[in-house]
Amino acid sequence: MSALWYAILAFMLSTYVVLDGRNFGAGILHWIVARDRLERRQIIAAIGPLWSWHEVWLVGTGGVMIMAFPRFMALVFSGYYLALFLVLWCILLRGISLEVGGHIDDDLWQTFWDFVFTVSNALLAVLFGAAFGNVIRGVAMEPDGHFYLTFFTDFRTTGHVGLLDWYTLAVAAFATLVLTAHGATYLTMRTEGPVHDRSRSLAWRLWLAAIPLFLLITGLTWVVRPELLSGLPHRPFAWLNSLIALGGAAALATGLRRGRERLALTGSTMLIYGVIMTGAAALFPVMLYCTLPGAEHLNATALAAPDHSLRIAIFWWVPALCLSLFYLYVIQRYYSGKVNVTKDNQGLY
Repeated sequence: MSALWYAILAFMLSTYVVLDGRNFGAGILHWIVARDRLERRQIIAAIGPLWSWHEVWLVGTGGVMIMAFPRFMALVFSGYYLALFLVLWCILLRGISLEVGGHIDDDLWQTFWDFVFTVSNALLAVLFGAAFGNVIRGVAMEPDGHFYLTFFTDFRTTGHVGLLDWYTLAVAAFATLVLTAHGATYLTMRTEGPVHDRSRSLAWRLWLAAIPLFLLITGLTWVVRPELLSGLPHRPFAWLNSLIALGGAAALATGLRRGRERLALTGSTMLIYGVIMTGAAALFPVMLYCTLPGAEHLNATALAAPDHSLRIAIFWWVPALCLSLFYLYVIQRYYSGKVNVTKDNQGLY
């Protein structure tokens, strides 16, 4: 049962990254593909009705973690306190900028909140990327599993590490680039006119730039955590998710080349899903490595709740998932198509 809930946890976190990640990317591109206030309102309108609902998946991920791996959540939330507090502030500021930015017709007011919106989205992409790098690299844990990380120490990847070092910064840069490309792909489907044209052109260049960076990250991962890649041939679920990622890359390239915007976004979604789930499958059963020599890693089996609790939880998780997917389908259908922003409704979603 612990393996099943490990997969569920990875799936829910991947869903959040895919859904809210396109908002991160659109926010980062806010001042790049939009050249005036009306064009920036077009980007806001493209994500405005959906951004808060996407965060439900992050809350759900936390709920699953509390239920299935309560000790893991206690250790991680105390150890990563600084980073999680920064994430919370970025989420709050992003929401405030979306809600109040368009309600006063003043250049200084809207420029300020547009700036806050861009910076908060960029920081969220960097922080989630660095978090993924931390999971792969590991942390310096005490024998009972407790740890506490400062932002950085000596930038080494072994011993008493901090939140940031050369490896986690590289993963953060790669994640930011991929999510920015994901956001550009989303904007090609939701916008029209100059914003659409700039987004489509930029999506191509960003995805092409991600290829060499992905190869670099793979090589760095081999240096930092060689057992992660050496065990892949013996993990069928990792291979399955790798095939999903490759299929997504093919669909993405085809969609961008032929102007099939929905296919491109589907491919981008599959690609990100595949990469994250491949990493999760390669990590299992480890949930967090320890960087100190001779120390034990945090194991999913040891950290999981009792089996009878995990079995009971399946009976509420399945209907909750079905309800969430149905709502996702309805709201995506309702807000499908190109956004139409005029000067009269530029501050409204």
